[in-house]
Amino acid sequence: MYPRFAKSRIEEALSDTRVVLISGPRQSGKTTLATDIASNKTPFLTLDDATVLRSAIDDPVGFVRGLDRAVIDEIQRAPELLLAIKNAVDDDKTAGRFLLTGSANLFTIPKVADSLAGRMQVIRLLPLSQAEILGAKSRFIDRAFAAEKPLTDHMIVGDDLVETILSGGYPEALGRKTWRRKQDWHHGYLDAIVQRDVRDVAQIEQLSIMPKLLAVLAEHSGQLVNYTGVGAALGLNHVTTRKYLHVFESLYLVQTLQPWFTNRLKRMIKSPKLHFLDAGLLAAMRNVNPDVVAKDKTSLGPILETFVYSELRKIASWSEQRCSFSHFRDKDKNEVDVVLENRRGEIVGVEVKASATVSAGDFSGIRKLAELCGKKFIQGLVLYDHDQVVPFADNMFAAPISSLWSA
Repeated sequence: MYPRFAKSRIEEALSDTRVVLISGPRQSGKTTLATDIASNKTPFLTLDDATVLRSAIDDPVGFVRGLDRAVIDEIQRAPELLLAIKNAVDDDKTAGRFLLTGSANLFTIPKVADSLAGRMQVIRLLPLSQAEILGAKSRFIDRAFAAEKPLTDHMIVGDDLVETILSGGYPEALGRKTWRRKQDWHHGYLDAIVQRDVRDVAQIEQLSIMPKLLAVLAEHSGQLVNYTGVGAALGLNHVTTRKYLHVFESLYLVQTLQPWFTNRLKRMIKSPKLHFLDAGLLAAMRNVNPDVVAKDKTSLGPILETFVYSELRKIASWSEQRCSFSHFRDKDKNEVDVVLENRRGEIVGVEVKASATVSAGDFSGIRKLAELCGKKFIQGLVLYDHDQVVPFADNMFAAPISSLWSA
């Protein structure tokens, strides 16, 4: 079993919060982690079981009544339970009563009549990070906000790095030996999500079009979102396209990264940027494997950016910093792939490059961002395929992609 570095945060939450929700995509390890945290005496109820699901839907109050503590798996399948849980934990405010897992963002499900605001802490669990695969807890984000030079443990470069990027983080896929079998798993996973889970989170009039839309989104990953352009090939207007994309967001397949902004700059691009949340899924959707990359290096770029974004999201789940994520781009085409902002308003910029060389010109977007942020700008990093950390200014470094999983 791989270590999950969010475990300590979940245990801490259970010590002082009535309800804790582990939320993330299917097959990311939520159930395994929840059963590891809960004691053997804690009832485990999964709503993937048809009988349990029917009981929860038919009589949510009766389902919850009498449960002192419980683990309830795949809670999004019966959102009616949330109101019953709310009432139960209002009557008995003991911490750690319910540990829930959910494969959808509950707050995007229309049927949820009332939230557990103030009673529930949500902790995201994405597929395995490279740090967890290697068993080395990364401090990349904490080091960046402390203005410390990046570290370079567990170096992975060249062909080995390509394989790491394209593999993604789903444990089941990682266990398969050939690229054909890995990508078969990814395609089967996506088919199952579209066939089953989409119905749980939204009323979709054109369910058959969802796989086609996901394929179009895969071709737009890493780009600014143009809802009209994305939907045009499928005969969807921008309103419907936005609605359907939001469904994929709620299932943790894709995410729209909002633009960073400041009143000091008027000429800013205000469009969000689209990312898949797992590089392995994106590689399968784009039919990219190591042989394809060997023949066409440009095929790796969008997948690498998704990989870095996803790794940063995972590291943030256990970091001491509480970060928001955005991207930066102005109308002069200065851009930064990922902008991290902590609660003090301090900024770290991360640019991604697939090559093994970095020049001063690769820092143009980061320098513009630093100019706009002033003293709030802490560090700028260009991540690249190499094994050396190279300073380009007091607070700017070219750093190996491997620094993402360095302690």
